[in-house]
Amino acid sequence: MAQLIDANLDRAREGLRVIEDWSRFGLNNKDFVIILKDCRQQLGQQHYEFYKRARSTSTDKGAGLKHPAQSNRSHPKEIVAANFARVQEALRVLEEFTRTTHPELSKISANIRYRIYDLEIDILKATNNKLRIEILNSCRLYLITRPHPQLLKTVSLALKAGVTMIQFRCKEGTDSENLGLAKEIASSCKSHNSLFIVNDRIDIAIASDADGIHLGQEDIPIEIARELIGPEKIIGLSTHSVKQIESAEKESCDYLGVGPIYKTPSKKNQKSLGIDFLKKVASQIRIPWFAIGGINKVNISEINRAGAKKIALINAIMSTKDPYTASKELLEKIK
Repeated sequence: MAQLIDANLDRAREGLRVIEDWSRFGLNNKDFVIILKDCRQQLGQQHYEFYKRARSTSTDKGAGLKHPAQSNRSHPKEIVAANFARVQEALRVLEEFTRTTHPELSKISANIRYRIYDLEIDILKATNNKLRIEILNSCRLYLITRPHPQLLKTVSLALKAGVTMIQFRCKEGTDSENLGLAKEIASSCKSHNSLFIVNDRIDIAIASDADGIHLGQEDIPIEIARELIGPEKIIGLSTHSVKQIESAEKESCDYLGVGPIYKTPSKKNQKSLGIDFLKKVASQIRIPWFAIGGINKVNISEINRAGAKKIALINAIMSTKDPYTASKELLEKIK
């Protein structure tokens, strides 16, 4: 029995330390670290010497046993989730087996276990947000969809080619149809470690568990969108002037769309800003931003040289017969 308790105290404390170090070095969140350190110290104070003396790895038939799932944890969120499960399971074992022999440890284990349930949600949300921001910061090519007979196939090929952000524009069809498409695209994006953003429709973004929402100048205010979608999700905003860019940077949006740079069918009534405007604002914008509007494989290099390191486009991929090759060629031109 002492050997069992020792093993689960080790397991719980080790799992807590993994999560604590991620909170410290990965999330840079002092509040999480304080809670986790306190839990670890409480268990450490109950880890009596006679439990440790019962330890015997040579006679433990379970020592060194591994499962294939352990080798598949490539992302921090998977490692964090696995260690939360490890801690919770170990605490439950401690709670059950020390109820009469070491009631103080049983009570502490139960209290920490319930405390960890809520903390897991908060840390995983913070982890997801960090990973979303990392993908956003590294993204070079952002595909915005339009109605297409092979929409899902086109998006899938673009993702395979290396596109790391997809925006779903649900301008046609019923809400039910659009939600179904949104869920399928969201799943495809997740499997490629890419971001899925919904244009305008916060209800569909929430229902499909999208990574974020993209808003126009005439859509609901950023602060209301933030309340609805939550602090861990991404909000993008379209901007068409220096004044709008400056105003957007003061709000809680995560990235900007700047354009249209050239005339584009999707913004027929919007005046194009031109390459000179792009050169003027390229070094002044302080948050991630994407040049958008009429960009294709012919002019993308010019846009890139003007200072745009992130490009958003529609027809250059959506209108091609070979979305995979088109995406590859566009990515190769962005330096």
